Amino acid sequence: MTDIEGLCEPRFDAVCEALAASLGKDDVGASVAVYIDGEPVVDIWGGYADADRPVSWERDTIVGVNSTSKNMTALCALILADRGQLDLAAPVAAYWPEFAAAGKDSVLVRHVLSHTAGLPDLSGPRAVEELYDWDSVTAGLAAQAPEWEAGTAAGYHALTFGFLVGEIVRRITGRSIGEFFAEEVAHPLGADFHIGLAAEHDHRVAPLIPPPSLTDEYTAGAPSGPGDVPREKTGAAIRVKDVNSVAWRRAQIPAVNGFGNARSVALVQSVLANRGTAGDVRLLSPQGCEPAWQEVFRGEDQILGKPMCWTVGFGKFGNTFGWGGWGGSLVASDPGSRMTVAYVMNQMIDRDRQEDNRGMEIIMAAYRGLH
Repeated sequence: MTDIEGLCEPRFDAVCEALAASLGKDDVGASVAVYIDGEPVVDIWGGYADADRPVSWERDTIVGVNSTSKNMTALCALILADRGQLDLAAPVAAYWPEFAAAGKDSVLVRHVLSHTAGLPDLSGPRAVEELYDWDSVTAGLAAQAPEWEAGTAAGYHALTFGFLVGEIVRRITGRSIGEFFAEEVAHPLGADFHIGLAAEHDHRVAPLIPPPSLTDEYTAGAPSGPGDVPREKTGAAIRVKDVNSVAWRRAQIPAVNGFGNARSVALVQSVLANRGTAGDVRLLSPQGCEPAWQEVFRGEDQILGKPMCWTVGFGKFGNTFGWGGWGGSLVASDPGSRMTVAYVMNQMIDRDRQEDNRGMEIIMAAYRGLH
């Protein structure tokens, strides 16, 4: 069995065993964290930071978590709403006047956050490099017509979610979403998570490893479940090699290019599960957390092709809320138990070819410890 390092309270031994089993089977390197009442009860890691396996996964190893980044972007919006700077029921155009073009004057902030805004795709064919030009992408979204009347249907906004929420944040605060997150979330909490990564952290990054039998040309196609990145209609065919590039790290694509580890993901999201605080830091009021688990839309998601329940910023699954990323990372929070569980890895799995239960097995092991 693979050696596991870090903190694990004895009642959560099943979590350590689940990570060790995964590292012995499907994973190369990974980290897992469980927070209860805003405090860590599990913070473990193991395996290797690269496919050739000479470099160990260390305590401060970080990796691109793809759509698990959406949880962080949504939190920024909820913080502004809790401060009274953002009205979730207001038109997006109240903050971003240009957005009213092409019949979008009735699109509300909560529509954007719940994947019901009717803008699941970027218009026109795009090279990945075009995603790095924030002003160009957001201007295009402002001019774009919606695919459906806002609020009447849902369709996973794989890439557009981050640009839409991020531009609302920028219009209100004058700061990019990466800057706002760093200053208002990561710094107060001491969380090692980044939306847009500075060069000083490059040496700590574990590159994503494409699924078995595939190369770094592997591209996400039509989503097959929570967290998969773009369907072809987005125009931008994002490959593993793109996600591993320096240009990708430096950009801000807040739906999909956050970097961190399980500790940082769980720490940040535990704020919502723990009524606004983690440790001795308060980021939101208890009431300000509630939109994270309050249902906005329930029904067939037109992009994912499956029934979904969307809240203000998150997917809801029974008593938990959260979201996962292309390849396998995920975070889930349970406000009833005040528990948050995060799993972050470098070995991707293509769910079209292989079942991926790694994250779910970690979550189930955490519940066994909880009860």
